[in-house]
Amino acid sequence: MAQVRSLQKIMAFLSANNTAAVNNSDTRLVGCFLTGIPGLQHLHIWLSIPFCTMYVAALAGNGILIGVILSQPSLHEPMYIFLSMLASADVLLSTSAMPKALANFWRGSNHISFDGCLTQMFCIHFLFVADSAILLAMAFDRYVAICSPLRYATILTSTAIGKIVAATLVRSFIIMFPSIFLLKRLHYCRINIIAHTFCEHMGIARLSCSDISINIWYGLAAALLSTGLDIMLITVSYIHILQAVFQLPSRDARFKALSTCGSHVCVILLFYIPALFSVFAYRFGGSHIPRYVPILLANLYVVIPPMLNPIIYGVRTKQILEGAKQMFSSLVKESK
Repeated sequence: MAQVRSLQKIMAFLSANNTAAVNNSDTRLVGCFLTGIPGLQHLHIWLSIPFCTMYVAALAGNGILIGVILSQPSLHEPMYIFLSMLASADVLLSTSAMPKALANFWRGSNHISFDGCLTQMFCIHFLFVADSAILLAMAFDRYVAICSPLRYATILTSTAIGKIVAATLVRSFIIMFPSIFLLKRLHYCRINIIAHTFCEHMGIARLSCSDISINIWYGLAAALLSTGLDIMLITVSYIHILQAVFQLPSRDARFKALSTCGSHVCVILLFYIPALFSVFAYRFGGSHIPRYVPILLANLYVVIPPMLNPIIYGVRTKQILEGAKQMFSSLVKESK
């Protein structure tokens, strides 16, 4: 019934504007319609409960983490600066996708303007690439700390950190900005309904009746030059880290060195494994995987890692736990 009502709303909107979603200008003028999770529209209200809970938890957890790092001078070190960047990117990533998805789940608010769809697509992909680059920066931080501890302070200076932050943002922008022009150049003459809860590059491209080969190759190249390259460099970093760790003389020293990397490894696995599984399921699943599975995974992906990252670092990192206690104790004193 929810799916029928959603389609009725779409048809009513098109009729009211005397358009028919089949000519070159319809999608640009009328905008797009997000169906939600295909095949699970009747469960949207129930699905909204865990998604909303995870989204609020992600906002709260990352907000506390950022507050702890900013308020505690002892945490103004490269490792924690990168962690605050990761938390900020996670909040923005969740916020780029989840509010619109929840509005769709709750009120059937599935319409989005064409420019709004392009903006959402750019923000989601930009933040994903930035997240990956931040994880690479954190791997480099652990590599220097373990493999060249005596040079740590001279390598990761405030100037170097600033350059890494700037490079992260510039690279993400350069990789993703062309996608806007690649989508704007297309002619749209098909029904402007996207089977998703948010806009993404290939979902928009498939609305076109033009040749989208360039978009397909661009998407593949962007993935290889960002996520693929980052995975390779992170892997190389950890190979060198493990080699250095196993050359340490004592078991306690090896355990301490590995424990400092444990939180980062957990976050890396949490970031890349669901993302890669979602991409492969979406592109190669075909008829073997139900249509709703990759869409559901994509929605889980934008809330679960942002929700769990603060927990992983908060539980496994003593300095953050101590910083949180000091921050909350000072807030309690001020309130009195």
